Amino acid sequence: MTQQQARYGRSSFHRTALAPGLLAGIVAVVGVALVDSDSFVIIRYVLAIMALVIAWFTFQARQWWWLPILLAIAVVWNPVVPFEFTGPWWLAGQYIAALGYIIIGIVVKVPTSADAERPRRAWK
Repeated sequence: MTQQQARYGRSSFHRTALAPGLLAGIVAVVGVALVDSDSFVIIRYVLAIMALVIAWFTFQARQWWWLPILLAIAVVWNPVVPFEFTGPWWLAGQYIAALGYIIIGIVVKVPTSADAERPRRAWK
């Protein structure tokens, strides 16, 4: 046990969706500036892929109630068969998606397994 683990204790969970959720939230907010440009296709790819990545983490965490939100984001921001939304509804959707990504990233927790808690033997 390291000194930090002795002081703060061992964590009983991991937030596997936090980093992708924050990254996707940032991309969604940046995408607001690019909505009417040709570069928005890149934002669509990133947001759709990150929705599926976070959906996989929520599935692993057995928090299935978040899956419809993530799958809806993956479908609406799908660059292969795009929905041609324009105006304030699309901008509001960008902010709502960013908020959804961040909230889901914070809330989704995966319990730490007992195997990961065992101390490892060093090779001698």
